[in-house]
Amino acid sequence: MAGNTITKPSDLSCTPSRAARELGLKRGDFDLAVHLGRVRTVPDEEGGGRRVTHSEIDRLRSAAGFPDTLIESVRTVGTTEGAALMEVTSARFTRLARLGLVVPVKFYLNRYRAVVWLYLAEELRQFAADKNHTSLLNGRTPERLRDQLQEGLDLRPRNWRGRHLGFLLHQATDPWERAGALAALLDPVKVAEIVQDPYERAHLNRFRPEPPAHGAPGSAAAHLAERIMTADDPDEISWLRADLTQVLDEARRHRPAPRPTGELAVPRPTASSPFLSERRPEPMPEPAPTPDAEPAPEPERSRGMLGWLRRRSA
Repeated sequence: MAGNTITKPSDLSCTPSRAARELGLKRGDFDLAVHLGRVRTVPDEEGGGRRVTHSEIDRLRSAAGFPDTLIESVRTVGTTEGAALMEVTSARFTRLARLGLVVPVKFYLNRYRAVVWLYLAEELRQFAADKNHTSLLNGRTPERLRDQLQEGLDLRPRNWRGRHLGFLLHQATDPWERAGALAALLDPVKVAEIVQDPYERAHLNRFRPEPPAHGAPGSAAAHLAERIMTADDPDEISWLRADLTQVLDEARRHRPAPRPTGELAVPRPTASSPFLSERRPEPMPEPAPTPDAEPAPEPERSRGMLGWLRRRSA
């Protein structure tokens, strides 16, 4: 009977692949639309990742100019096409990008393993239309900015990381996920300096997103993508560490990291007492052997857990 029909969450939503087809988007463009907030997603209650509700698809399909408007809002261009959109030379466009004045939205590695940065066409048109940017587009680059370029300044990786972090934090649903998003941009060695408890570190790693897929795991392309994902500027590292420390305190109050059953609670080292030592109980004295008792065999020495946490190369 219709009155007894139970509506499942999966009946009200669909997978990202199907949503992309319904919206006329390539899968990569759909993922970018989600990152930019153009398409809203919801958690899968059955633990299968993110899903898109049918009502959200209906909302987008009913918008004026669909699907052209949606497709154009996520169209990306490289340096050559971006320079043409802004009516500048490719060299000037690259200088603007290195100075952080135009921000990449994603990247890929070409067959020579060179990083190709991509920009939102919509944002480039807006930048070019702003009268405050006329001198940057047509005039001589200020000496201060030229000096920074000569010193090797290139803010493209950092700006992409900032944009990617914003997406990860927006998708996070609790403090541990937010902590994992921050940890994803830090070298594992630096994370270990902040999270000294191994059980906490293992729990945090469960929420640490992987870098965007580029090449097979362990390949040169994958390692290069991982380096782009990892903060290398001292200022950037400093505020990431500070934010991670703060969010971790919130995560511990929200839900402590799980530990093996029966383990004694050990005080966590803190910033004010990094070398906090744990007090070990005094060993119990062994009973005196009886005259007829044979000596008990000496127990085997337990082997240490070598390589409990392997550091990933940067």
